[in-house]
Amino acid sequence: MSTAPIYVETSINHTVDEVWAHTQSPEVHQRWDVRFTNITYLEAVENEPQRFVYSTTVAPGLAVSGCGEALGERHRSDGTAYSGLKFWSDHPVSLIKEGAGYWRYVPTPTGVRFLTRYDYRVRWGLIGRTLDRFFFRPVFGWATAWSFDRLRLWIERGITPERSRNQTLTHLVSVLTLAFVWIYHGIIPKMLYPDAGELDLLNSAGAGFGNARLVLTLLGLGEAMFGLVILRWWRQRWPFLLTLLAMPALTLGALAGDRAAFVRPFNPVTLNLALMALAGIALLTRDDLPSARFTLRRAPQDTGVKESQQ
Repeated sequence: MSTAPIYVETSINHTVDEVWAHTQSPEVHQRWDVRFTNITYLEAVENEPQRFVYSTTVAPGLAVSGCGEALGERHRSDGTAYSGLKFWSDHPVSLIKEGAGYWRYVPTPTGVRFLTRYDYRVRWGLIGRTLDRFFFRPVFGWATAWSFDRLRLWIERGITPERSRNQTLTHLVSVLTLAFVWIYHGIIPKMLYPDAGELDLLNSAGAGFGNARLVLTLLGLGEAMFGLVILRWWRQRWPFLLTLLAMPALTLGALAGDRAAFVRPFNPVTLNLALMALAGIALLTRDDLPSARFTLRRAPQDTGVKESQQ
């Protein structure tokens, strides 16, 4: 069961010196790289690679640790920079047994091509290889790519890794909650368990058209589908703008149909206001988010550095 090495490349509009400084200091590196919680250099030994220990928190109270060694070359004859590393782990929970890879820093007219290629061996035999191929390696590759874009935003835009993390989590929670509310209210009280209040509201507003149950089912289907639309096009502005525009109209429609509904717990005013707030938060946090899609995941034909120079 063969697997391809992980490759990630990004373009950073800055100098090699700046990118080098953000990647070769363990205190700085661990801030932007989501794959590591802590990186600590051990005491340096002359003419030997720099050894380090690392740990990654994978669950509350559970951290996977390992060791490694790195050897960097800041000034090469072709103007590039290079950093190679080896890593291994004896931790019983670590899927990775040992691996190796490199970072390259290739100057361009617009900045720096910062790229990595690495591979590793796993433990636990066939189970480990299967888990790696179909879950761990895709996730690890995505985490590398997402971290590279997080680094790019920090260097180019001054957006700190902590701000990127918080903004990403805020946007994620708002989008998922907004989509869940649309889907839940479309399926549960409209399609599966029609609410008598909703049926009465349709009939009193004249929107039942003689078959309020069918109309309510169709409305529920529409709401559930819109929730899926939010999940599919969460990078776009229009699903959240549409939510902001729809909520006042739906609130007024409910008010016209049944004014008594507005004194009940979790009534249309509170629900629709909460949805508007979630849509507004999603809009405000959607810009400048780190994304793995802004990186290259396959090596181009010309990497800018000959393999013999590694």
